[in-house]
Amino acid sequence: MSVPGGTTDLATGESLFGAGRVIGSSSQLLSALGDAAAEPEAKVTLVRAVFGANVTPRALDLLAAAVSERWSSHDDLLAGIEELGLRACALSAPAGTSIEGELFAFGTTVSSDAELELALASKLGKIEAKAALVEKLLAGKVSGQTLAIVRQLVQQPRGRRIGELLRHAAAVVADQAGTSIATITSASVLTPAQLSRLQKNLQERHGRALTINQVVDPALVGGVRVQIGDLVIDGSIATRLADLRLQLAR
Repeated sequence: MSVPGGTTDLATGESLFGAGRVIGSSSQLLSALGDAAAEPEAKVTLVRAVFGANVTPRALDLLAAAVSERWSSHDDLLAGIEELGLRACALSAPAGTSIEGELFAFGTTVSSDAELELALASKLGKIEAKAALVEKLLAGKVSGQTLAIVRQLVQQPRGRRIGELLRHAAAVVADQAGTSIATITSASVLTPAQLSRLQKNLQERHGRALTINQVVDPALVGGVRVQIGDLVIDGSIATRLADLRLQLAR
């Protein structure tokens, strides 16, 4: 699913996120819009009646396009609307803004703070409180696009863990820009020259521009592990040692 440029702005992304939450919170509305047997025209009419005065014109057109599609499940419909919002945010970002980098940095902060992770992920927590916490943590420190995305993720997780939510959002944002994200894990911080060489080699193999996220994990001992989407290239010493231990156990 892609969103062409044009007049897409941050308000469009926020409108799509808000509409998706409204649809997800109403079983009646979700059933009507997610009904694969219903006529697309009827669903478009319903969307325009419900959201016509509450979202941007651009968002309304994108919502109409989304509900016109046939989705295999209600959750897929919500995922589709969310992805449109993510791509709209990516398109609206000012030049030089790294939404992917901001999402990665926030994900690193959350994963290193068990109390924060629980506050954002707990099913018992109130949605409003989670949104307020995100606002407190990120407002003025990240782009408006990243703030809108994180607010959406914590308010409508749809059963996903916060780390998964942030990684998926970053991947969609990168894809909208025509790139993929490569997460490089090493035992110590790689030098800029090492990262540059590795990025060049990976891009040649992957056939696409890559955004690099670096993670330091001393448990790897040496070598690196690279993940690009579902592809994992593990050249770490820890993995080699584990393989040798398996050989000894046979």
